Amino acid sequence: MTAALVLAVYAVLVASAGPSVMLRAQWPQRAPRLGLAVWHALGLSFLLSVMLTLYGLAMPSRHLHLALVGLLHSCGIHGGAVATAADRVALALPVGVFAVFLACLCLRLTGNALARARHRHAVDLVGRKMPELGVTVLPYDQPAAYCLPGHGARIVVTEAALRDLTAAQLDAVLEHERGHVRGRHHLLLAVADAFRLAFPGVALARELHRQTGLLLEMAADDRALRRHGSASLASALVKLAQARTVWGA
Repeated sequence: MTAALVLAVYAVLVASAGPSVMLRAQWPQRAPRLGLAVWHALGLSFLLSVMLTLYGLAMPSRHLHLALVGLLHSCGIHGGAVATAADRVALALPVGVFAVFLACLCLRLTGNALARARHRHAVDLVGRKMPELGVTVLPYDQPAAYCLPGHGARIVVTEAALRDLTAAQLDAVLEHERGHVRGRHHLLLAVADAFRLAFPGVALARELHRQTGLLLEMAADDRALRRHGSASLASALVKLAQARTVWGA
């Protein structure tokens, strides 16, 4: 029971104190990729600690290393195959938690992919290609730019954006969107969203989802800033501030 208690306390601390410490820190805004890695490491750490806590409650042990050895034994990795019904029950608890997370992740990945496919089809029907920019232009009177990542990725801009943005501003915006596509940022967002669905009400899950979105935008901004001036990017973002994108984009 001691090992399960230690793991449970650790899970509570990660879920409650972890977000508070990260939100007070300033360095994630200066190094968004590192910030993303730390946030997702916290999420993974919480998930593993919850799984091990449940196993420890089902198969009590005074020492953490003995609980880990017991888990390997239940999995058939250490000391032979699953031997008893108790082993199978104890193993079913952490596997169930992981299965819930995987189900949420599959739900998000599938839902987002279907939404993007539908919108990509609509964009191809009503939009016009601009191969020189690598974008699809929509006849819309509000300046907007967004990407549809994944298979058959598209970068979409409106005619109003082409009209209102200067060449330098447009280049900065398109580089920002290319950063999202090439970095496969939609996958990290899906993981964070699945974590929030799997653990509703947990502060870490809520903040992981929110901070993932913010830090991915900062990471894409960093890519644009390496190739274009900060003034061009900032002024373009002001002009596009009122734009809205579709689900999955």
